[in-house]
Amino acid sequence: MLTVAVLGAGSWGTAIAKLFADRGNRVRLWSRREEVARDITAHRENNAYLPGAQLPPTLLATHRLERALEGADAVYFVVPSHGLRRVIADAMPFLPAQGPIVSATKGIEHPSLLLMTQVLEDALPAEMHARICAIGGPSFAKEVAQNMPAALCIAGKDPEVTRIAQEQLAGERMRVYSTEDVIGVEVGGALKNVIAIAAGAADGLGFGNNARAALITRGLAEMARLAMHMGANPLTLAGLSGMGDLVLTCTGDLSRNRRVGLELARGRTLNEVLGEMTMVAEGVRTARSAYELAKREGVDMPITTEVYLALYEGKSAKDAVGTLMSRAPRPERD
Repeated sequence: MLTVAVLGAGSWGTAIAKLFADRGNRVRLWSRREEVARDITAHRENNAYLPGAQLPPTLLATHRLERALEGADAVYFVVPSHGLRRVIADAMPFLPAQGPIVSATKGIEHPSLLLMTQVLEDALPAEMHARICAIGGPSFAKEVAQNMPAALCIAGKDPEVTRIAQEQLAGERMRVYSTEDVIGVEVGGALKNVIAIAAGAADGLGFGNNARAALITRGLAEMARLAMHMGANPLTLAGLSGMGDLVLTCTGDLSRNRRVGLELARGRTLNEVLGEMTMVAEGVRTARSAYELAKREGVDMPITTEVYLALYEGKSAKDAVGTLMSRAPRPERD
C-alpha cells in the first residue's frame, strides 16, 4: 500500500487521486480552497471539478499541505502552471525525503519560459532534482475517473526513479510507458493545448475534416521543431505525449482548449469564454509563453503565432487562417 500526495484538486488532480485510491492506496488530495476539501469529505465527490465520480474512503481531502504530504511515497503536482512555483514554495518544508516528485501540469511558466520540471528544479534543492518526473499522454480526467483504459508516458532523468514512478502509476486500466526524454514529453504536453485552440477555431468556422487534419499535422511539426531545438528526441513527439495527446485534445468534446477556439470562432470574446469556464484552459496562457519562447529561440511556429495573435492582439480567427494559408510554399520537412 502506497501513500500518495496529490497537490491540486481540479479535475485531473482528482482523477489521479481516484486512480490511486481505487487500488486501496492511502491518498491525500490537497485543495487550495478549504470549501472544496470540505465538500469532498462530506459527499465523497468533487462537485466543483469532477462531478459524478465517487471517491473511495481511502482518499482524504485536505487544504493543509503538511497533512497532505505526511509520509508520502510519491508526490504529484497537479496545479495550474501559473500557480506551480507558489505551491512548491509552500510545500517544500513538508516534502518527503524520498520517492518520486511528479509534475502532472502541462504548460510553460511566464515570464520565465520554463517548463514545469524546470520550475521544479529551479525551486527545489539540487538533491531533489533526480526525483523529478513528468507525465504526459492522452488522458481526459473524466474518462480516467470512470476507469476507462488509457495509456500515459512518464519521463525522468534518473532511470530508477522513473521505473518506480512507472510501477506506482500503472494498473489494470492504465498502461504506463517510460522515457528519459523529459523535454519532449513536456513540450508535447504544453503545446498540444495551443494547437487545440487552433483546431477548435477551424471547427467553429466550419472548415471541415481536411482543415482539422492539416492543423493537427502541421501543429505536430512545429511542436517537434521546438522540442528538437531544446534537445528532445523527435520520436517522443510521435508518441503518447505528442501525437497521442494532440489528437485527443484537438478532436475530443471534453477538451477545454478546443472549446476556447470554437467559441472565439463564433464571435465570443476571450473574457466571455473564460468567464464561463470553471477549470483552466492551459493553452491560453501557454500560447503567450510559447510565442515568446519561439521568438527568443528563433524557431518558426506559425500556428502558435496566429493563436497568440487571436488571443492577445485581437486578430480574428478567419484572418489567422488566411495568414496561415497564404504563407510562402516550403518543403514539408523544414
